[in-house]
Parts: sequence; structure tokens; C-alpha cells
Amino acid sequence: MSTAMRSLESERLITASKQIFETELKKRLNLTKVNAPLFVSGRSGLNDNLNGIEKPVSFQLGGVAHEIVHSLAKWKRWYLGELSAQEGEGIVTDMKAIRADEELSNIHSHLVDQWDWEKVITKEQRTIDTLIEHGTSVYDALKITEESISEKMATKPVLPESLQVLHTEELYLRHPELTPKEREHAIAKEFGAVLLLGIGDKLSHGEAHDLRAPDYDDWTTKDEKGLPGINADLLVWDELRGKSLEISSMGVRVDEEALAHQLLITGEEKRSKLPFHTALLKGELPYTIGGGIGQSRVVMFVTKKEEISSVQPIFEAY
Repeated sequence: MSTAMRSLESERLITASKQIFETELKKRLNLTKVNAPLFVSGRSGLNDNLNGIEKPVSFQLGGVAHEIVHSLAKWKRWYLGELSAQEGEGIVTDMKAIRADEELSNIHSHLVDQWDWEKVITKEQRTIDTLIEHGTSVYDALKITEESISEKMATKPVLPESLQVLHTEELYLRHPELTPKEREHAIAKEFGAVLLLGIGDKLSHGEAHDLRAPDYDDWTTKDEKGLPGINADLLVWDELRGKSLEISSMGVRVDEEALAHQLLITGEEKRSKLPFHTALLKGELPYTIGGGIGQSRVVMFVTKKEEISSVQPIFEAY
């Protein structure tokens, strides 16, 4: 991967982008900044299994296998319980992960840096409206960040005033001839910014738009239209690359029923014996909504950088 030209001014813009976005995010979602682990015990069940294919980087500590985190999707929920956080209270942390199986590109690196956030809600708030409300808050934080950085760079903001909300089933019916990724490009180009709902369960043609692990997002519970999934991806149109850019993945987290069901249909019932899953199935963890927001992707978008290597720490010497 090539390393783009760096300067002190570009570093200042990177720092400013992150500071503005994080400030806006914390304010809009009522989040408190906390520290996060770099690794977790392999037998805790806390690591994010992503789509079930990527293998975590692992090592031994005191004879026990530990894993570099893929993300903190489950750890955050567990930690909110440890903190005795109340409804409406949440946390956010700087998550840095190593994904050894990541397919490298100008927007993908083995180093994954994101804001991982999580917030306590009630069981009654586990709805599509709650998801859309929080997705819109994330988008508003991005929009403010773009406006601020554009002023510093003397460039023009491009994000639309409002966020289009669409379910993956509705997107499929609009473009059945396209692949899932091509559909994302098409809808992001059409609207500029989209909250794409319902990712993980099978659609009417028998295939899922994309895969999700069974034990954090709820991708099977149906909304009032009978469409599955109270989770979403936030996509924006990236004119620089001529493609959609996924800024964030988020979701209402599984409750006891959704977890048991999703473990069953994915053949992962064995996970129910892990400490995290056992606690969740017993109702010992809070109901939450949360997500991950790519730090490098936010910076790339608002500073108009094409290569992820231009905004991440340089880790190769030439």
C-alpha cells in the first residue's frame, strides 16, 4: 500500500476532524469517553466474530489464549452493565484492531480504527424508530464535521441536508439486477447519504444483503412493515472514488429471544455456553443500541483523501 504525501497541516486536519466529530457524537448521543481493551480472552465470548470468516490475531498470556479485538461490539454492552449505566446513558471509546484477513484496498487496512459507542435503552425502545433516530444523530455529527473542515480547507461541503432511510429489501426491489455492493453504490449516488436498514437476514430472493454475526445486532426481528432487521449501515456517496463509502455500522442489540434464534439459525448454539452469551440469555445485561464509526473513513471523507494510508499512522519504512 502506497503512503500518500504527509505534512504537518494534513496532521492538523486529521486531528481536527476527529476532535470535531467526537465532540458532536458525544453531545448528540449522551456518551462518556472510556478506555478500551486491546485484547480479550478467547474463551470470554467478547470478541466480535464479524461475518464469521475472519480469524482474530491470537497469542498466549499465562497459558490462556487471548485475541486482539476485531471490534468491541459485545465488550461495550458488558461494560455498560459493569458501570450500572442507566437508560439514555452511553459510552464511546477509541478502538484499534488488527484484522489480519482484511482484503487491502484504498479504504481497507490491516489496522482498523473506529469510534465504538454503546447506549442503554429500554426493551420497549428496541424499535426501528430508535435505530433511525440514532443513525440520524451520527449523520448530523458527520455533517457538522464536514462543514467545519470544508471551511478550514476552503472547499464546498457535499453532504445532503437530510439522510435517506431505506431497507435492503426495498433496495433489492429497486435494483434486482445489481449485486449488493452495486446496489449500495447506486443508492448512495442517487441520494448522497443513506441509512440502509436490515442487514443480515435473507431477503425475498433468498439471499442476505450482507452477513452479520449472530450475537450483537438484531437482524431478525421484524419492523412494522414485516421487514427483518433493526440494524443499519450509514453510507455516503464518495465522489473522489466514485463509490459509496460505509461510514458506520450500527444496530439495536439482540435481546434474549433474538440471540437464541440467531444462534440457532446460524448453527452457533455452542456460543450460548460462553460467559457473555450466558449472561445475556439470563437477562443480566442491559438492552442497548450501538455501533462502530470508522475514524479513518470519516477523516478521508471530510478531508477529501483517496488513500487510507494518507490518514493512518505510517507503519512501514522505505
